[in-house]
Amino acid sequence: MFKKLIQAVTGKKDSPVTTKNTSKKDHQPARDTHKAAHVAHNPEGKKPVRQHKEQNNSQKSRAAEAETPWSLSDFAVEPEAGKTRFHDLGLPDSVMRGIHKLGFSYATPIQAETLPATLRGRDAIGQAQTGTGKSAAFLLTILNRLLTNQPAERFASEPRALVIAPTRELVMQIGKDAEGLAKYTGLNIVTIVGGMDYEKQRAQLRNHVVDVLVATPGRLIDFMRSQDVFLDQVEVLVLDEADRMLDMGFIPDVRRIVRGCPPKDQRQTLLFSATFNYDVRILIDQWTKDPLSVVIEPESVATDRVEQRAYLVAATEKFRLLERVLREEKPELCIIFANRRDLTRNLCDKLMKHGHKAVLLSGEVSQEKRIKTLERFRAGQVNIMVATDVAGRGIHVDGVSHVINYTLPEDPQDYVHRIGRTGRAGAKGVSISFVSEDDAFELPALEKYLGTKLELTQP
Repeated sequence: MFKKLIQAVTGKKDSPVTTKNTSKKDHQPARDTHKAAHVAHNPEGKKPVRQHKEQNNSQKSRAAEAETPWSLSDFAVEPEAGKTRFHDLGLPDSVMRGIHKLGFSYATPIQAETLPATLRGRDAIGQAQTGTGKSAAFLLTILNRLLTNQPAERFASEPRALVIAPTRELVMQIGKDAEGLAKYTGLNIVTIVGGMDYEKQRAQLRNHVVDVLVATPGRLIDFMRSQDVFLDQVEVLVLDEADRMLDMGFIPDVRRIVRGCPPKDQRQTLLFSATFNYDVRILIDQWTKDPLSVVIEPESVATDRVEQRAYLVAATEKFRLLERVLREEKPELCIIFANRRDLTRNLCDKLMKHGHKAVLLSGEVSQEKRIKTLERFRAGQVNIMVATDVAGRGIHVDGVSHVINYTLPEDPQDYVHRIGRTGRAGAKGVSISFVSEDDAFELPALEKYLGTKLELTQP
């Protein structure tokens, strides 16, 4: 027994320990061992505390700002016909302060349709594209739940809410959105993705009480195997972009993660997907209980605020046309999409040789460099980002004036996600597609998906 306790405290084991994650009962002994480690660290049996004596500068800054007097009367929004105010939803004042700080006044359609039900604890499935405000829809549900239902006992490594998303970029963006909305709540948001410092993420899980965990499936499975995270206390489970996770082969991992959570009648489940194909519908039936269904048509994202142009051009003339577009349009911020990593790399190099300030975002770029690249682009230090579809979903950069499809995507959904990078937050945007003899093969499926013809012109 003493040997097991020492192993629990030090984290050293004679052999790897795995967890079945089939039910709370299956991994309860491992969880008890982990709690024993907390007791060994703290002989008086005190629960782990969220606030530590040593705070970094950002924590001190947040604490100082939170102490500044604020009341709901500082957030005045006049009622408007056909719109839902956040004031009408009965959210806690600390959450309303975060909404006010971010500059939001009225709920988007998906927020207005889902929040009245999800705030009462009902499951929901939403068909919505990136840019419709779905992240805030499920994050506000989570924050309201955690603040209005306080558990008697908390331990590290046990998140109360879990958000799963397929890509590192999307997870990082959701984590950033969560921190903004939860800024004045005192809740701890932890984001874990592959390609980042493993031990640092492990320390965040083991040494602090975790309220909201945002994760990619692969890295979360790693921490479940090492018994650094336990999911049997999850109250709200969110699966974002379920269709994408299906396409990327994550569903076996996601199934294992869901089995590690409480049963569906003992948790709230929110599932969002760009499409509801047969496979996604099977998952919905398995993982939700009497869910509210909300559909936000993708065409509204694709066409309402974005001017779409398509130019017929020979493949050998694309770069010359690109230079002309950049010279004549003078975009404030521009994302250029291409289908292959080697093409984006060569294109970025060529642009820089011709005097443009351009950065590259693709799967071959390390995660840390991706984050720095996005921050430079957001800050306007560079105005051109060349990217594969890794940037098509989940990347929110305000002020993108132009999206250029250097090659048309093979999946029509990716076209909608690409041009959804512009025309955000009510602003107008421009999408320009280069259609060569090779790209022409993608046109019929794309036009069928959009429900309209793309007018092709000679540049």
